[in-house]
Amino acid sequence: MTEMTTALPTQPSIDSRPRVVARRPVAAWAVAGVVLVGAVLLAIRAFAPSTAPVAQTGSAAQDLPALQVAIATAAGGSQTAAFDGLVQAVRQTSVAAQVSGAVVAIEVKAGDTVRAGQVLLRIDARAAQQTAAAATAQVGAARAEQEVATRELERQRALFKQNFISQAALDRAEAQYKSTVAGAASQLASAGAANTQTDFHVLRAPYDGVVAEVAAVVGDMAMPGRALMTVYDPRALRVSAAVPESAAAALAPGQLPQVEIRGAQPARVVPLNVQVLPAVDPASHTLEVRLDLPAGSAVRPGMFARIWMPLTVEGAPARLFIPSQALWRQGELTAVYVVGEGGRALLRQVRVGRAEGERTEVLAGISAGERVALDPQAAAQRR
Repeated sequence: MTEMTTALPTQPSIDSRPRVVARRPVAAWAVAGVVLVGAVLLAIRAFAPSTAPVAQTGSAAQDLPALQVAIATAAGGSQTAAFDGLVQAVRQTSVAAQVSGAVVAIEVKAGDTVRAGQVLLRIDARAAQQTAAAATAQVGAARAEQEVATRELERQRALFKQNFISQAALDRAEAQYKSTVAGAASQLASAGAANTQTDFHVLRAPYDGVVAEVAAVVGDMAMPGRALMTVYDPRALRVSAAVPESAAAALAPGQLPQVEIRGAQPARVVPLNVQVLPAVDPASHTLEVRLDLPAGSAVRPGMFARIWMPLTVEGAPARLFIPSQALWRQGELTAVYVVGEGGRALLRQVRVGRAEGERTEVLAGISAGERVALDPQAAAQRR
């Protein structure tokens, strides 16, 4: 009995040691798992604002303004051709002399802005002034003779009433009076012509404009018909280009060409009017196309210009266009924000072609009918 009593107390101590040792590894792995899961959750929350598209939902998305979008449109059966041209002034005048004489004064120089009626050049008018003075003196003499004839006619009429002279004498007096009046009128007209001739010795600006060229110097001999200056109106300018007959006939209806002038701002403008002259040059088989520029264009006559004409071509592939302001460029990357369902904007890289005014051709990256955001910065907030 004594041995059994001593063996029983030692059995529980032997069995309890393995249980305590088996529980310690399980608790350590549990603590490590909890720590790992917490670290992953913290990492996800740290990167969530830059990658999660749902960060702008709810009240924050409602505060953003509505995106302005445009639909990518396809234009089939047309292509754009370029032709070289020159800037011309619609109103350009060669100021020439109407009389002969030496140039005695030049009041302006090339590039000056002049007003209508402003003196440009003076020609020696001494001989013309003397002729005008002589004509004025003759007018005075003719008026004096007219006064004498008038008094003589009055006396003859009084004598005729008293039967002191015959009817024939009165008729001669009236004829003499009419001849004197006609002579005075003739002298007056001659004096007016002489004064007008004197005015021809002063060249004036025909309208408000700019002096383009001065082709004379003081001392040159002016001759009738010889151009001495060139004046143009800067408010009315146009571009003239020679276009082949085939291109002029294929001009797309309803589409205006565009004018490109290097160095001008903006570089491309849409003309106010397009005129195709009917005459064909027999040597080059071309037509002259004139495009009126908008008022205020910062160009000058003689500048090089290029016109881009939309031509209708049968069988030409469709071309895709979007507004140029929808493009987003960063370095060598060109992309657009495509707005999908729910107003979500996704950045998509595109390959663009030629720009035509306010629109740009897209060669690859989007399809016809897709919506693109017009303001890339506003669209970036909705990613």
